[in-house]
This record gives sequence, C-alpha cells and structure tokens, in this order.
Amino acid sequence: MTVPRDFQEPPRSRPDVVIGREDLFTSAREQLGRGGSVLLHGPAGIGKSTVLRALAADYAGAARTVLRCSATESESHLPFLALADLFGLVLDDVSGALPAAQRTALESALTGRGESTLQRDGLALRLAVLSALRTLAARGPVLVVADDLQWLDAASAELLGFAARRLGDTPVQMLCAVRTEGQEYDRHLRASPPDTLAVRLGPLSRTQVSALLDHRGYTPLSRSTIRDIHRTSGGNPLFALELGRALAESPTRPRPGEPLPVPTSLRALVLSRLEMLSDEARHTLLVASAGARPTLALLHAAGREHAEAETAQAAALGLLATEGEGPAVRFAHPLISAALYAEAPAQERRAVHAALSTAASDPIERARHLALATTGTDPEVAARLAEAAALARDRGAPSVAASLGLLAARHTPADSAPGPDERRLQAAEDAITAGEADLARDIARDVLTRATVPAERVRAWMVVIEAAGQALGDVDAVFPQALADAGDDPRLLALVHYQLAWRGLVVEGDFAEARQEAAHAAELAARGADRRTELMALSFQASTETLMGHPDAPATVKRALKEPQDPYVACHHNGAGSARFRWLIMSDQLPEARSTITALLRDVRRRGMVESEVHFLRFLADTELRSGHCGRALDLARESLRLARDAGIGEGASAMLASLAEASAGDVDRALALAREAADHAEVDGDQMYLSRALAALGYAQSVAGDPAGAVRSLRRVRELEQGLGINDPARGRWHGDLAEALVRVGEPGEAQDVIDTARVHALRLGRESVLAVLDRAEALVRAARGEHEAALVRLTSVQDRLGRLGYGLEEARAAFALARLRAQIAAFPRTGGTPLPGPASYDEAARLFRRCRALPWLRQVDAAAAAGPAAVEPASVAPPVALDALEGLAAMERQVASLVMEGATNREIAARLFISVKTVEATLTRVYRKLGIRSRVDIVRLAAGRRTT
Repeated sequence: MTVPRDFQEPPRSRPDVVIGREDLFTSAREQLGRGGSVLLHGPAGIGKSTVLRALAADYAGAARTVLRCSATESESHLPFLALADLFGLVLDDVSGALPAAQRTALESALTGRGESTLQRDGLALRLAVLSALRTLAARGPVLVVADDLQWLDAASAELLGFAARRLGDTPVQMLCAVRTEGQEYDRHLRASPPDTLAVRLGPLSRTQVSALLDHRGYTPLSRSTIRDIHRTSGGNPLFALELGRALAESPTRPRPGEPLPVPTSLRALVLSRLEMLSDEARHTLLVASAGARPTLALLHAAGREHAEAETAQAAALGLLATEGEGPAVRFAHPLISAALYAEAPAQERRAVHAALSTAASDPIERARHLALATTGTDPEVAARLAEAAALARDRGAPSVAASLGLLAARHTPADSAPGPDERRLQAAEDAITAGEADLARDIARDVLTRATVPAERVRAWMVVIEAAGQALGDVDAVFPQALADAGDDPRLLALVHYQLAWRGLVVEGDFAEARQEAAHAAELAARGADRRTELMALSFQASTETLMGHPDAPATVKRALKEPQDPYVACHHNGAGSARFRWLIMSDQLPEARSTITALLRDVRRRGMVESEVHFLRFLADTELRSGHCGRALDLARESLRLARDAGIGEGASAMLASLAEASAGDVDRALALAREAADHAEVDGDQMYLSRALAALGYAQSVAGDPAGAVRSLRRVRELEQGLGINDPARGRWHGDLAEALVRVGEPGEAQDVIDTARVHALRLGRESVLAVLDRAEALVRAARGEHEAALVRLTSVQDRLGRLGYGLEEARAAFALARLRAQIAAFPRTGGTPLPGPASYDEAARLFRRCRALPWLRQVDAAAAAGPAAVEPASVAPPVALDALEGLAAMERQVASLVMEGATNREIAARLFISVKTVEATLTRVYRKLGIRSRVDIVRLAAGRRTT
C-alpha cells in the first residue's frame, strides 16, 4: 500500500511514549548504546517513524553531530536531495578538510552548480561522503537519522551505502527506517554498516491498540468496538487510529453486523487499485468481503461463476493474498475488505447477503446473512436468529451469540413473546460471558429506560452489577432500586441478595456479612425453585467459609456439589467447581487441585467463558507455583494477565499472581511493578479482599528483591487488613512466614515469633500442614537469631523434608537455602567448645532445588551467597566481650550490624554479609545510635575499644 506523504499524523497528536513497542525499543536502544546501527522496517503505517523519532530523541544527546533526512515519494527522482538534507548544514565545517577534487564534487552535488553526476564524479563523490563523515566523527560521535529509505533518491542511497560499508571503527552510527512487506529488507541492510541490527515492527495486539486509542483520547469506545478496530486494522497503528477517529466523530455507532465507518482517507488508500478491476471481479470481491470465511466454493454457490479468474485478477493487483494454502479467499489486509464493503451501496450489500443466506453451509452464518438482507421486523427472521444465537452459545462462542441476539431483537416485533427486550437481555448476558462488560452494560441500561416488567428490570440490574466487576462501590445506588423492583418475589430477591453478598465482601470487607447474605440468597433461590442461583449462592458461601476458616466450610462445599447440578455453575469461576478447588489447594491436595482446575479450564474454553478462563489460568498458575513448577507458573500467569488486559476483567487479580510468578521465576523489578499495579486496582475498586492479596504479593517481591524493611511494611498492612476482614485461615494468602522472616532480618525476632504463634493456632486447628512447615522454617530463623543454632538446624532439616513430601517444591528449596546459610554462618563463627554441628556448609543442594524449580531470582541469591564467602552472618554471641554490656539492649539484627561496624566493615560490606540492603543497614544503624545514645559509627568503634563516649 502507498501512504501519501500528506497522510501523516499531526505533530501535536504524536504520542510521547512508544505504545506496544517497549521490548524492541529497548533492544534498539541497547544496540545504539553499544555503538551499533539500527534499521527499522515494516509495512506502511506500522509505526516506524514514531519509533525512529523516539529513539533519535532518546539517543541524540550521546552524539556530537546528528545528521537527518526524510525522503518522500514525490521527491525521490531528484538526485542528491537526501545528501543535501544530511550535509547541507555542515558543509562549511567539513569542506576545508576535504581534498580539492572531493570538495568540488560534494559542493557541486549539494548546491546544484556544476552539473555533478555519479557517472562523471562517482569516485570523488563517494570518497567525499566518506571523508565528510570521518571528519565529523573525529570531533565526536555522529548519528545519521534517515526515515523512509525506500524514497531516497538513487544517488544519495548509493553514496550512503558506499560510506556505510567502509566506516569500520569510525564512531558513525545509522538509525534508519524503511517500508518493507514481509522480510524484504536485505537490500537496505546491505547498504548499512556491518553491525546493523534489523528490527521488524509487527502489528499491535488488541490490548496495545486499546492503549493507543486511549492515549489519543478515543476513550468512549467499547471493548467490542476496539475488537472490531483491531481486526479491521490488522493491528496497524495508523489504520487503527484513523478508524478510531472516524468512530469517535460519528454521531451513531454501527449496529451489529454493520461495517465500521472507514474514513475517506483509508478508503482512498486501499481502494485505488479497485479501479483496475472489472465490475464483475469487484462484485465477486464484495461477496467475499461479506462472507465470514469466504472460499471459492462459497463464491460459486452465491452465483459467482467465474470466481477463479476474478480472484486471480484481484490477487495480481495485490488485493488478495497469494501465499495462503487451502481453499480460503483471503484479503491482503483486513482493511481492504472493510473498505470495499463500506463503499458498496446498502441495496447492493443486502443483495449480497441474500445470496449468501442460501449459499452458506453453516446455520449461524445463514441466519446472520438473512438478518442483514432483511429490513424491518420479521418474526420468522428473529426466531431463526435466536436459534442461531443459542447454537453459538452451545458452541462456546458467546460473543457471536450476543451479536446474533441483538440482531434478533432488532427484527422482533414489539408484541412478540419473547419480546425484543428479553432478547436484548439474553444478548447482554452472553456479552458478560464473553468478557464484553461494557457492551452488556450499555444493553442493560438501554432496556432499563423502557422496561416495566419486574423480572426484566431485575435481570437488567444484575447485568449492570456484573458489568461493574470488582468495582461494586461504583454501582451502590443500583441495589435499592433492584430490591424495589424485586418486590416479594423470592426468585428475584435471590438474585439481588447474591449480589449483596459480593458487595459485603468486596465493598464492606466483611466476610461474616457476605456469608450471611449468600446463605439468605441460597434459601430464597430454593424457595423460588431457581437451582442456578441457589448453587451460585452456595458456592459463594462455601468459598467464603473456606477463606474464613469456618468449621461449616466442608459441609457447605458438599451442598454446593450436590445434584442436580447446573452445567454453567459447575464450571463458573464463582461456581461449585471453583469452591472445591479452593478447598483442595488450601488443604495441600495439590495433584487433585491441579486436575480439578485443568478440567474446569478446558470446559470454560469450550464454552467461551472469558472471565472464567482468566481466573482459572490464574488458579492453575498458583497451583504450579506452589508445586515448584515456577517456569510453567510464570507462563500461565502471563497468559492470564494478557487475557485479562485484553478483556478488561480480572486485571488486578491476574497482576497479583503474575507478580508472585515473576518474583519466583522471572524479573523481580517487574514483580514489584505488577504488585503495585494490583494494589492500585484494588484501591481504586475499593476491594479490600484483593488489596490484601496484592500487598502480600508486594511483600514477597520485596523480600526476594532484598528489601526486608519494605516487606515488613507491606505485610504488616496485610495482617491488619485480614484481621479486619475476619480471615483466619493462614492458607489463604500464605504471607505469615514471609512476614516473620522479614522481621527477623530487620532485627525484630520477638514480633516474628508473635506472628508465627498466632498463625500456628489456626493452622493446627485447620490441619494446614504446608503452612505449619513454613512457620517452622521461620521459627528456625528466629531461633538462629537468638543463638539457638542446634535447634534451628534440626528444625530446618525437618522442614525441608516435610515440604518436599507435601510437594511444595519452591518452599522446600527455600528451606534448603536457609539451612545452607545457617551452616555457612556457623562455619564462619565456630563455637568455642561443644560438639561440632552436623552438615556441610554448602549451597549446592539449595542451588539444585531452585534450578529444578526454574526459580531464577532465588538461584541468583544462592550464587550471591556462595560468592560472598562463608562469613555471611555473625551471631550475637561472638560480639567483642568489652561491648556485650552496651549491646544487650539491642535487637538481634542491630547487634549484628553493630558488631560488624566494630570490626571496621563498611555499610556495603555489612549488607553483603547479612544479605540485606544498604538502606536497611543505614536504618538499623540509626536505631542503634538512638538506643545507645551515640551519634556515629566512630562511637561504636570506641565502645569496642572500651573508651567512654561523650
């Protein structure tokens, strides 16, 4: 495709960030930082110029001289034009350093005087360009920035290529962009410096297109519309922005089945080649553009007798793809199909759909085409569409079902049964299932403007509440209206009280209230013979009781699983299967939990239940993480987060789990960012339940990052939140051991013991074996901090074995690491008397276990500990005798830091030996100064020497 030069984004609308290109931007920036060159390439409108400008702005400061040129198609016939852009402003600076023949040739080429040509002055010109670059580079690094290389005049392109191939170690770098189709960039790469990195820009994902549109201010667009924009644009950012602009400026949105309004600029861009087609071939392409999966057989069935010849003609013009295999007829770009369809008159489109309504083999497609070929209401057409929607629902395509349902409603007469609003509400519920919450909410709000039947109104209110997701505080005003519409109907009241149970949990943060509302909803649903709502309420009650550590939880889980079951509830992320999974994983039954969640994930994928898929991917990732399959957990967590962001649902929860997975197997900095993102989501939504989970993930990431003080701050807040929520089961968040261990590291073993003792009471009552083992690991560290090394070693050895038998691979490896560090400490500071403590001071076992888990951040900690040598931590019992009395009032960590200061260790050396951050050392020393009544580390040294301080 040819993009006219005047068809460019105005400078004021260009983004300040490179959306969707972060990874390749980083790779290109690193390449420039190494002194290399970069060639950006990709199709028209893919964003090469945006990335080029961002890279140039980011890196230009490192160069003394920046030479720029940007060619256009209309000027590509003018010789030496790009050369003039590059060297015009620096000619006076370099001409004096050039030999006379080279100077004359270059000045003649740049000024147009003397009729210079490559044929006549070729060698002199080539050497002049090379010499000019070397002269500039002798004064400092040079960056050549060239956009749209494909339009460079042939003379300038040849001269630049000659110089680029001969620059060698000269500090001249090239940052270029060129339009290519496929991988056809070799010619331009050969004309670049030998160390050039070729970076291809591909299409954006749906999430990235959404972020781009949002950045440009096109925020009112629904996710279903963004999905259509992404499909039509093919992920091309320029095309997506033009489509988004056209939609934002349009007073009305296209109805289901209608094309997106393709703006004139894009139509001209892609339809110019249609003028070379015959009328018959153009009509054949219109039929193909209207079909969901066009094939030659379908075109023949729709009356296009010469489809082969006509599609071949279109392919020769680049309108259809030619490399595809199989019978499908595929457009070279989705925008060609959309523009062709949008360009056709409405009457011609209806005729095409009428032909396809009998030609298509799939009943869903036949019904859709029939609807688009029909104007006005028609009960027979509406009935066929409703049947097609039900078929799509059964096939696991709820998004298609929603679209068909809206078409059915449009063709349903007002006095029909079911009526148009009833069909709209079914479409809204299908949209909820498909993860299109904004579409569902819009449909429900529309129905509420005119509905008078209580059942329809309550049903619409439920869609509004469901569409709010975790942000239930935003729809607080809905609940009294829904209760008023429900009256005394137990079926309708059950629906409202089920949602009130969620409000009690998410908004009020009151598990007891949530449990009570859920039980009431289940009772009302049973009275109203609404088995689906009864099962959903029982499942919610069971999950709440499980998290609370309530004694009735096992019985409620059994009630929720009792027959008859509802297939939808059985695999819903808040249904009975999910409640059973929570019980299994909190009861340490990891293999059964994995098989349960795997089956549920398979079912929801088959049904197209997007929100449930997001959550079940997260549940499976959590299971794999606990099992020590950290690499697999990271892949699943990232997949869940991608899907959540794409659908706009469950983002906070998925970010939370992705943080845990990143801290265990990926990038710790990303883990910290994701945990804070999850906490922000929960704060905005007013969701205290997930806020505690997000902060627990943040505390864990901070521990892995070597920030125990930060971990203590985060996890103390988790403790406060869960106490307020009434969560008593320590298996819910499993943060207690992390908090206790972080407290030991900041010198607060007493508080650490309190955390352990409190959690142990509930873990013993509920039989949470893995939690008890982790608490024992933390208690071993408390004992070690108090100098009880033998007891700590025995306990850690036992803990490692118990966690291994339970199948908690990562926790087993952490126990082995703690054991190795303790043995290294004892080896560094052996006891004076007594029997030697057992076990080698080696990190090999911990490294093996972390490697088996693919727990790379932890493995890096092991490597750092091994490299630091045996003197990792000094026990308080070996502090210099002269200073013992003065240090008695200090906490364990404070005594250790003070003792190392007495030896003359720097803050950085102390941090390395104690495996804490320098900031933690500084904070600890501040507390030491305050407690001892001194002002500096010099005073601590005086203590060691037995001198009095003033």
